[in-house]
Amino acid sequence: MAAIHQPLNVASLQARRGVSAGTPVRAARGPSASHARVLRLDCAANEISIRSEAKKRAPLPNRHLFNAKYVPFAPGTDTDESYHLDEVIYRSKNGGLLDVQHDMEALAIYGPEYWKALFDERSGRSQWPYGSGVWSKKEWVLPGIADEDIVSMFEGNSNLFWAERFGKEELNMSDLWVKQCGNSHTGSFKDLGMTVLVSQVNRLRKMGKPLVAVGCASTGDTSAALSAYAAAAKIPSIVFLPANKISLAQLVQPIANGALVMSIDTDFDGCMRLIREVTAELPIYLANSLNSLRLEGQKTAAIEILQQFNWEVPDWVIIPGGNLGNVYAFFKGFQMCKDLGLVDRVPRMVVAQAQNANPLYRAYVKGWENFEGIKAEDTFASAIQIGDPISIDRAIYALTECNGVVEEASEEELMDAAARADLTGMFNCPHTGVALAALIKLREKGVISPSDRTVVISTAHGLKFTNSKIAYHAKEIEGFASTYANPPVVVKEDFGAVMDVLKHKLSI
Repeated sequence: MAAIHQPLNVASLQARRGVSAGTPVRAARGPSASHARVLRLDCAANEISIRSEAKKRAPLPNRHLFNAKYVPFAPGTDTDESYHLDEVIYRSKNGGLLDVQHDMEALAIYGPEYWKALFDERSGRSQWPYGSGVWSKKEWVLPGIADEDIVSMFEGNSNLFWAERFGKEELNMSDLWVKQCGNSHTGSFKDLGMTVLVSQVNRLRKMGKPLVAVGCASTGDTSAALSAYAAAAKIPSIVFLPANKISLAQLVQPIANGALVMSIDTDFDGCMRLIREVTAELPIYLANSLNSLRLEGQKTAAIEILQQFNWEVPDWVIIPGGNLGNVYAFFKGFQMCKDLGLVDRVPRMVVAQAQNANPLYRAYVKGWENFEGIKAEDTFASAIQIGDPISIDRAIYALTECNGVVEEASEEELMDAAARADLTGMFNCPHTGVALAALIKLREKGVISPSDRTVVISTAHGLKFTNSKIAYHAKEIEGFASTYANPPVVVKEDFGAVMDVLKHKLSI
């Protein structure tokens, strides 16, 4: 162990990592120097190595032509209004939502086969920052940001799970897939958008913008993602959570990551109103999906699905819907691939809502003639317990463009669907249960055919919602039959008693 204290070893380490021998480094002074100082030196050398490799990489030709800007979200409408992405702005002049618009003509300089090959070559590698499923598509996400400003945990690249047994035995389907977006750093798809937003905030702070913190209102998963990425970038984070309406696993995540957590006696919509008022008064950057930067990261899940299918387009994509930003994000990813020639069509999308929080479904059955926000009731799918979604206009546009469908699920339907799928090897969150329940209904109605390639988006990991699963299998939910419950069997310490249970269970 004494050898690591020798100045010669530090110099040798520098030489191996391409650092000039003349670079001033305070070497440890013999055995009296602390191990911590030497370890810091070694960590610093590692950081130099990682960053220097990215800096040495030859830039993509014509990358200076790629750019993006904020424009009002008003599809089909010409406007001169636009904003640089380095501006801190969330709404257009008339109060509407903003969208990130890319220079598609510049991106089209490279043909579709080039982009496919580039994305495939980068996917899943350890190369900074392209090993991330989001940043492997950097030119389509945030083309102007420097690699050293990116805050990434190599998110994305999540499993596309072939639900073979559930599809065949339960739905007579042979091509059913579940995109496991919850297999991510904080356990939800929100990581995909948060890496983009926090990276841009990191850039703005380095530019001298007076941003003291980032903040969000959340039903659980947004706060977990924001607090983790902010902690990685050493940026203070503030989260507003509705009291007693999220799981303990979701609550502990921002606490563990050092966020200032405010538990507020209201629902998500009330928290959202408060955070908007606060960010209008204080230099705190708003991190909710009102901020269109997040959607740029979330859209990469759609591109990734196409990539995983070798650039073949599925027939249906089913998405749990709450605040509805993810609906537009998926559509945007698919449409961008179509516009640049990587695919020839976009899939039809289904938005699945909990019956207790279903404002989009109500508008859909009325033919989109009139949308009205509602007071969302309690639902096991707590992350989508939202009655007045921010991205309602975005979602309606996306569904109209792709000939989409909206379906709902009752509380018992969503819990039963999750449990049925779990019995075939999955471990679903309640929100995935909503999507699976919608799939079951659409199969029963004949809307989705047995041969249709269908992808269900699993937005979060089931381990974040164990309390509801425990209650279901213990048959403790009032009014529920818990048809697919599988409670443990209590057996005394007796060989005969154990054998009796085994013979009964195994029918032997």
